[in-house]
Amino acid sequence: MSTLEQQGFEIVPDCLQLSDVDAVTVVLDHAPLHRSRAGMRNVLQVEAVHRMALEPSILKFARSDLGQQALPFRATLFDKSPDSNWLIVWHQDTALPLRERRDATGWGPWSVKEGVICAHAPADALEQVLAIRIHLDDSTTENGPLRVLPGTHKSGVLSDDAIHDLSLAVPEVVCKVPAGGILLMKPLLVHASSKVLQNKRRRVLHIEYCSRATFPCGLELPVTC
Repeated sequence: MSTLEQQGFEIVPDCLQLSDVDAVTVVLDHAPLHRSRAGMRNVLQVEAVHRMALEPSILKFARSDLGQQALPFRATLFDKSPDSNWLIVWHQDTALPLRERRDATGWGPWSVKEGVICAHAPADALEQVLAIRIHLDDSTTENGPLRVLPGTHKSGVLSDDAIHDLSLAVPEVVCKVPAGGILLMKPLLVHASSKVLQNKRRRVLHIEYCSRATFPCGLELPVTC
C-alpha cells in the first residue's frame, strides 16, 4: 500500500522548477478573475494553470492514483498572508462542482459558488477524486501550513462531532512543503490550517482530478480537457 493510500496524503518536494512556479504566479497575479480574501476560484480556466495541471510531472501522480483517464476538473488559488489571514478548522472537502442540478441519493445540500453549481457528495464519489496542491511559496510552521490527521480518509463522510473526536484522538501532522513541491491529498482526509504567524506569504494552487467525469447517478463534473 502506498503512502497516499495509507495516510491519505503524501509530500513530494522539488517536483517543479522554481522558474515554472514563478511564471504561473505572475500570470495568476494578473488573471481577470474575482479575487476574494482567501484567493481565487475557477483558476483552471487560466491557460497557464490548465497547462500546469496537465504537465506530465504533475499528471502522473493523479493517474497513478486514479487511473490513466484521470483529468483535472477544478483549481483554486489559496493566498494566505498577514494582510489576508484566516483560520480553517478541522474538516473534509466534500463539495464538488457539477454541470447541472438533479436529485440523486446521497448528494446535497446544493449551492452555487461564483456561478458554479456545487453539491456535497457521497463517499463513493469523493473516493474518485485526488487533490494536488502545488506550493508557490515555502510552506512552513509559521505561515499557516496545512495540518492533517493521517488515515482519516478511510472513515467516509464524517459528522462534525466525529471530526472533533478524531481531532482529539489522532496526532496531527504539519505539512511543510518547499516552493515547487506538491502535496497529494484525498478529499476525505480531515485537515485544517492555522493563521500566518510571521510576515511571510503562503500561496497554494489546489488542483483537483477525477477518475471519471460522470458518476453512476448521472451527475457530471465540469471536465473540459
